[in-house]
Amino acid sequence: MIIWVLYDIKNDAARNFVSKVCLKAGLYRVQYSCFLGTLTNNEKDSLELQIENVIDEEADKIYIFQMNKEQLKGCTMMGQAFDEKLVKDEVKSLFF
Repeated sequence: MIIWVLYDIKNDAARNFVSKVCLKAGLYRVQYSCFLGTLTNNEKDSLELQIENVIDEEADKIYIFQMNKEQLKGCTMMGQAFDEKLVKDEVKSLFF
């Protein structure tokens, strides 16, 4: 399944940890606090548990969306949708 992870995390250490676990899970950074990629259900559950253990539930915001390829192709991208320095061809291939 295709997974989006978006977050607004106040604590630097927690924010860095979340970005590292997203990368370790095989997600690609498409913006500074936005990751995209494919995960199995077990991988998604593991990622959620790791994130849950470091965030401040009273202050931080984390969104994990799942979708299929058709839903992803239906997404609208405007302006500079991806940071060209961060996005790899693997991410672009999900859309096209």
